[in-house]
Amino acid sequence: MLYRGAWRSFSYAAIYETLTERQRIAWLRLIRSDNVGPATFRELINHCGTAETALEMLPELSRRGGSARAIRIATESDAVRELEAAERFGARFVGIGEPGYPSALRQIDGAPPLLAAKGDLSAAARPGVGIVGSRNASISGCKFAAMIARDCGRAGYTIVSGLARGIDTAAHRASLDTGTVAAMAGGLDQPYPPENLGLLSEIWNGNGLAVSEMPFGWEPRARDFPRRNRLIAGMALGVVVVEAATRSGSLITARLAGEFGRLVFAVPGSPLDPRCQGTNGLIRDGATIVTSPQDIAEALSPLSQLDLFSAPIAQESDDEDGRASLVPPDDSDRATIAGALGPTAVEIDDIIRHTGLPAPVVYLVLLELDIAGRLHRHPGGLVSLAMVD
Repeated sequence: MLYRGAWRSFSYAAIYETLTERQRIAWLRLIRSDNVGPATFRELINHCGTAETALEMLPELSRRGGSARAIRIATESDAVRELEAAERFGARFVGIGEPGYPSALRQIDGAPPLLAAKGDLSAAARPGVGIVGSRNASISGCKFAAMIARDCGRAGYTIVSGLARGIDTAAHRASLDTGTVAAMAGGLDQPYPPENLGLLSEIWNGNGLAVSEMPFGWEPRARDFPRRNRLIAGMALGVVVVEAATRSGSLITARLAGEFGRLVFAVPGSPLDPRCQGTNGLIRDGATIVTSPQDIAEALSPLSQLDLFSAPIAQESDDEDGRASLVPPDDSDRATIAGALGPTAVEIDDIIRHTGLPAPVVYLVLLELDIAGRLHRHPGGLVSLAMVD
């Protein structure tokens, strides 16, 4: 895999619109309901016009998709309780179309429609540099990560990392004065590791910000950390990996950064040090080698001068005509589309060409399958059929 990606461009600009309290409750209910992830959320808004309409449609979409059981829909009281918990905690939920949402994160496929955030929202509005690496880092690795964070911070970049031990901690501490963003795998009130609670307090009480897409009270599990890594890669212009073993979460962040069109940097290390095997592998595969902070500044300078933060967003619409596309497809169309799918991920355009069906019909059937738990969505907009017992 060559890490030479150019920033993705879009032909239309983002439209910033503040959610009403009623909309915010509906958005939170929708994203907290079963089988609704960020990509599905956006498809529902596109098809249904508003989150409130999507909530009403969920049972019918699930039934048409072949689900054998009723779908769980988050209640209004659930959403209100979570919003109140955020307010008591000094945090807020920011929608993808609102001014305080991290600018670069809007660019990625499957950006979270809502982020819980605490601290200085302006930190995520500046161009970001992600710095990640080994939890069991060496002294020299931590010193180099801190040097990168300090110099990039002074150059006007926000440092983005994951609050983990080792390299993450060094990067956050070195950028407390200039601005840093901590992406969290659990709820904002469930920091991990617990010993970094003091550092987290310094971040959100200073010039930094903490963000999470997980519910309040959610204790992070192993499968939640790749989602955290996605936030790091999405909020940065480029990601720097300092010391990473061959089976490292930092390599997941690097892979995601490459998929998002971000630059990927790696710090070389001794071939005899297991902590450097992953970073050396990244360099072999095309990542930009870093031996000084100037290497990063020179590579990112052209990008930071461009207007890179215009991106499509999930925007509600009350256009009744647009809902005409919600007329259910017939069973033969559903069978044709389901028959074209399998466990191998394919492009939706290929499904449209293969079946010869209109695009709105294909998208709606895929949405039905998704809500029913019968569809997997993959990076790059690919889909596959879930194998259900």
